[in-house]
Amino acid sequence: MRSCCHPVLFLAFLCSSAYADLPLTVENLISDQGQVRADVSITYANVESQSLLAGDPITVQTGPATFVTIPTRVGERLTNTDTTVLTMGLRYGLSQRVEVYTRASAMATRQRSSFQGSSNTYTDAGLIDAWAGLNLQIKPDDTTPALLAFAEVALREKHQLSTSAFRSALVGLTTYKAIDPVVLSLTAAYRINEVRDDGGIALKPGNSMLLNPGVAFAVNDRITLSTGFQWTQRQANRRSGVPQGHDRTSVDILMGVGYGLDKGNSLNTTVKFNASGRSGAELRANWLHTF
Repeated sequence: MRSCCHPVLFLAFLCSSAYADLPLTVENLISDQGQVRADVSITYANVESQSLLAGDPITVQTGPATFVTIPTRVGERLTNTDTTVLTMGLRYGLSQRVEVYTRASAMATRQRSSFQGSSNTYTDAGLIDAWAGLNLQIKPDDTTPALLAFAEVALREKHQLSTSAFRSALVGLTTYKAIDPVVLSLTAAYRINEVRDDGGIALKPGNSMLLNPGVAFAVNDRITLSTGFQWTQRQANRRSGVPQGHDRTSVDILMGVGYGLDKGNSLNTTVKFNASGRSGAELRANWLHTF
């Protein structure tokens, strides 16, 4: 299951013929030393929300462990939102075990809301965030599962009234075991958000955590099918120290199809369906190109 944002999770082909039938999930998790890769994804999300409070954002997932938050307006009670997010990133291999990357996301959103008998439509577009991070291969997949770590920091984040820099960070681990032609994986990540100024108001987005177990199966040397589920827990946002709503948990079902165009290009699509905790669905398409 590949997508822009956490390259450490994008397992590609193993070059060795001994692993020719493994999913598109197991090869160069980390770019080769000196190698440059472009990572582009587009995500469409439709979310229906009820009883939104001031400053409670809509969250769109742009990768296995990464999200963008779309600011909402004060006083919305019933809202249906269509959002499209374009994410573009670059990855560079510093060594055989370390990769650095950067990415930026732009969004276009259309919200239709009703409150106390009145209805209105709100649209917005523009750069939503930019991040930089690194991936580290702690150990390969041998007699015990592989272990990889990733960490990133926000270079820019858009809020309702202003923007912030270096106020959010994310850390995580991925472990996987390849059992030809299947790969079993587990990703855990935690996002930390510090207080930032939003138009003179002290905004503290809630921290969040996710767990994502999954399985990928190689249909042949070009096509991979993947599935899994994702458990997410998010703390309530705070404005001037006052909680905006409450802590929330959700469970989503993930299904994906990967297609290897050639050695340097692959496409992947992922559909996310909500199973509990919120209402909505997301469709994501990703292209990974090696220069």
